[in-house]
Amino acid sequence: MRKLENKELDRLTVTDFKEAKKTPIIIILDDIRSLHNIGSVFRTSDAFLIEKIYLCGITAIPPNKEIHKTALGATETVAWEYDKDVLNVITNLKQENVSVYAIEQVESSIFLNDFKIERNKKYALVFGNEVFGVSQKAIDLCAGTIEIPQLGTKHSLNISVSTGIVIWDLFNKMNY
Repeated sequence: MRKLENKELDRLTVTDFKEAKKTPIIIILDDIRSLHNIGSVFRTSDAFLIEKIYLCGITAIPPNKEIHKTALGATETVAWEYDKDVLNVITNLKQENVSVYAIEQVESSIFLNDFKIERNKKYALVFGNEVFGVSQKAIDLCAGTIEIPQLGTKHSLNISVSTGIVIWDLFNKMNY
């Protein structure tokens, strides 16, 4: 077994990425404080050809040196938009027939492993502040909530880790 070199990874160019068919997932980051978390979400979104990222509230926007450290150029490939009001973003996406789900621990949440996707449907996933999570007002606008099952003592994951887990799971369900 031999480790592949970068030139063997068959990476898309920025132009090829922009023209490629996207995974029908939109990420909404609301009030994310950590610039490194934001960059990491961009990088994961690039890896899975995510359609778009909405940055809301206090979430910083590119260009930003600290976001770039973890995004490694993904801010140039993944489409993104800033809107101060997450409620506005959710409302507009719902009007476009996008199914919007908060990623949060709430009563009656659906565990990620039990969440069933509908083919030919577009999904938006709301991730909230590192301390306070997704706001109740945002949750109230969503079609539902998805919860990542956690068995240990913490019942809390870093926002970039949560995003990676959920994107991978939905990507897998959509493609295999």
